[in-house]
Amino acid sequence: MAEAGALLAATGLSKRFNALAVLDKVDFTVRPGDAIGIVGPNGAGKTTLLNVLSGAIAANAGRIAFRGEDVSRLDAAERCRRGLGRSHQIPRPFAGMTVFENLLVAARTGGGVHGQAAYRRCLGSLELSGMLQLANRRAATLGLLDRKRLELARALATGPVLLLLDEIGGGLTDAEAAELVGIIREIRARGIAIVWIEHIVHVLVQVVERMVCMDAGRVIADGTPEEVLKSAAVIDAYLGAAAHGHPVG
Repeated sequence: MAEAGALLAATGLSKRFNALAVLDKVDFTVRPGDAIGIVGPNGAGKTTLLNVLSGAIAANAGRIAFRGEDVSRLDAAERCRRGLGRSHQIPRPFAGMTVFENLLVAARTGGGVHGQAAYRRCLGSLELSGMLQLANRRAATLGLLDRKRLELARALATGPVLLLLDEIGGGLTDAEAAELVGIIREIRARGIAIVWIEHIVHVLVQVVERMVCMDAGRVIADGTPEEVLKSAAVIDAYLGAAAHGHPVG
């Protein structure tokens, strides 16, 4: 059910790929300032949910309201310009451009700002992501952690009020993940709401105050991280995935 004052309210989201139901009547609400983690076995529908919320793919049924307006029929670019930003699991920057040029493209095309306003936003994103000293480096020369930080910075350059993160901690060492956690905490401290899919649960719980677990396209638990991780339904979902040879996170 949609909540009064919600930043984002999705109701009855369903998505099928041929005969496969990937989302099955999902309701999902984000309030201003929320930090929400989404967990679940592989194939649970987590990334599909982010893709539908961001407008990357269209739902077969359901409604999405963002900042009080129905955005269900808007594409990803228009949702981004309205303040719904996202990162992707595999960073794909413009390799031949510098870090700053990558951000400038995001600010102009994703954020709809130009001129000095775009430059100021890019500088702020560089500072927040810890990439100011790398502004003139070509993206192709960056290591994994810096590509992840660039992915965050590009999303920030669009000017989001809600940021969707898809497994941004994947592939990092514990020390690198800790550095990323510090950045994401600071992003949240700036008032940006966060929805974060992550398999590395011990990283996720350092940031989020609410956790949602999905399995087979449905939400099976929603509460504090402690409540969700102790839920019998969540434990069964992960044990069932393991028993069938699927990785869990």
